[in-house]
Amino acid sequence: MENNEKLRFSGKQRNGKQNMETRSHYLFTSEVVSPGHPDKCADIISDSIVDALLIANPNARVASEVFVAGKHVVVGGEVNTTSHPDYEQIVKEALVKIGYDGKSAFTKEQCLHPDDVNVQVLLNQQSPDINQGVDQKDGEIGAGDQGIMFGFATCETADFMPSAITYARMLCDKVYHYALAHNHKLGVDIKTQVTMDYGTKQNFEECLPQKIHTIVVSAPSVEGMDIKEVRALIKGLIDDTGLPPHLYDPNDTIIHINPTGRYVNHSPLHDSGLTGRKLIVDSFGGYSPIGGGAQSSKDYTKVDRSGLYAARWIAKNIVAAGLAKKCIVQLSYAIGVAKPVSISVDSMGTCAKGIDDDALSLFVAKEYSLTPRWITQKFNLDKPSKETFLYADVAARGQVGQSDYPWENLDALESFKALLK
Repeated sequence: MENNEKLRFSGKQRNGKQNMETRSHYLFTSEVVSPGHPDKCADIISDSIVDALLIANPNARVASEVFVAGKHVVVGGEVNTTSHPDYEQIVKEALVKIGYDGKSAFTKEQCLHPDDVNVQVLLNQQSPDINQGVDQKDGEIGAGDQGIMFGFATCETADFMPSAITYARMLCDKVYHYALAHNHKLGVDIKTQVTMDYGTKQNFEECLPQKIHTIVVSAPSVEGMDIKEVRALIKGLIDDTGLPPHLYDPNDTIIHINPTGRYVNHSPLHDSGLTGRKLIVDSFGGYSPIGGGAQSSKDYTKVDRSGLYAARWIAKNIVAAGLAKKCIVQLSYAIGVAKPVSISVDSMGTCAKGIDDDALSLFVAKEYSLTPRWITQKFNLDKPSKETFLYADVAARGQVGQSDYPWENLDALESFKALLK
């Protein structure tokens, strides 16, 4: 019987009978999708447009939603810019980079091919009512909308991200890059999921995962490839991903690979996609609250984007400085108003001795302006480039948790560590 088909018990086999032992489980699951997932295609196209407009004009204002369905891509929203790029070319180049380049072994009936794509552009001029509150006479930038944002960090991994989404991302990246290099075997519309076993709720609260309990991987395979071969291939990729050996035991982890038995048809041709539908995948895998809006499609004045980056930066520096084991930072804004309406820090009961959430919240509010302009200058959000970061790449890899993003820098450690003295 194959590994992913085994039924696993927590007890021991004796005399052919199952002697069930009592074992405590506290499970938590996160999922991840690859750039080839239809929703991610929409995010990446949206942010490819943001990149093009901001590179041409750093003061451009953009909110371009994308809907992909079948062979159709609809780009809609508002812009305020002097540049006029070829949006159809941006869309098709993004799809080719994702892996829908027409060169795989999948037919035009099985996945999207760029030559078949029909692009409809419905972009309007941004309302002057919004613009007058955003671009202020004193040079300050007012928030492009009202809203709430949450940043989160935990000591569970080296990147201060939660375990389940970290390992789900590692698995997704492994399978996706294999698919890109071996498009005669696998397609790029991939989903992964990891369930962590914390043993007890107390371990969960104290950021102490015990083991990887379950792994789920779904990846399209070419017609005629036997499911046993597909499962053996992907199982090998799982084992080669570099999951922590103290958490991943290949002989004691439940693994589901393409559990329906057939996954050939894929891409937006067989499942529609929409900008902003993968907020939990893009952020903290469900370990933390999320804000009310998506990041993709928006320029840096939209605090759904810039506020998340700032909140994550604060939370990560707090945890990395040893002030808490995990931490939620909430920011809120009013449209046209530069300063945050509220700032709060919640260490979820894990504060270091002598530190409390009130002190952390007051310190953050006092030390950091957190206006859209301050955040933009801090992380150079108005200057995406191949040398620094591209928003399309951020959309593909996740909005937070990648060490090369500017908002992941641990450059405020000394300021926060001073609170311990």
